[in-house]
Amino acid sequence: MAIKRRLLQALAAVTFGCMACAAQAHFQLLYVEETALPRADNLEFAMVFTHPFSAGPTMVMGHPLAFNHVSSHGGEKIDLRKYLRPVQWQSRDNQATAYRASIPRELVRSLGDHVFVLEPEPYLETEEDVYIQQFTKLIVNVGGVPGNWSEPQGAPVEIQPLNKPYANWTGGVFRAVVLANGKPVPFAEVEIEYLNHSVDIKYNAFGQKDYVTPPQASFKSMSTYSDAQGIVTIGLPRAGWWGIAALNIGTTKTYKGKPLSQDAVLWVQARDMK
Repeated sequence: MAIKRRLLQALAAVTFGCMACAAQAHFQLLYVEETALPRADNLEFAMVFTHPFSAGPTMVMGHPLAFNHVSSHGGEKIDLRKYLRPVQWQSRDNQATAYRASIPRELVRSLGDHVFVLEPEPYLETEEDVYIQQFTKLIVNVGGVPGNWSEPQGAPVEIQPLNKPYANWTGGVFRAVVLANGKPVPFAEVEIEYLNHSVDIKYNAFGQKDYVTPPQASFKSMSTYSDAQGIVTIGLPRAGWWGIAALNIGTTKTYKGKPLSQDAVLWVQARDMK
């Protein structure tokens, strides 16, 4: 029995290690050019499953299972899937299916916060034989009026911001709570990655020029853990987009008979003081 137990423990460790390896540095991008709008405007979204620091390789996305919008006023959840359209996204290394969405001004005309949540179809990482599903959140503000930016949206896994994700100065600190089924996740593994290239949303492509050059490979994707209360704290040393991903925190662990890593992703925009 002891030998059997040790074998099962070893298999579990290998499985977990493979899942962590598969999920590492994969980020579901949910992008708009600007998250702090002086006034309501049309929004052009790009949804790309990629490695944002390296601008690739980009993975093929299946059709999203959900893409929702919740405004500060009324809190009604609006299904935005009718606005989705597949595109071929050009990364540095390859071209792969991604999604775009053109959201009309009428849907974001109210002042305050507009929360967008993407639930992608699980992606099969064939090298590790593991599925990855990243529930991804982006918050857009109109007119500087605060709203529901800090409220959880009820996703199976989620990052709840403790700072406004759209109002951060370069060099500041950002804090958030890692949630699974609405409850804090202590000591969750968290990766942080900088979007290190321009995004040509018109032509569905990443720019080829790096903003920064890492001194060593480990700097491409930074790692930390949430604390005992599920709170994660990160610095924002450069203006631009920062992706925060809490890895493998979902209670659903299998999909189509294979291991599943359910991750929570939040995108944060930082700006220089001028």
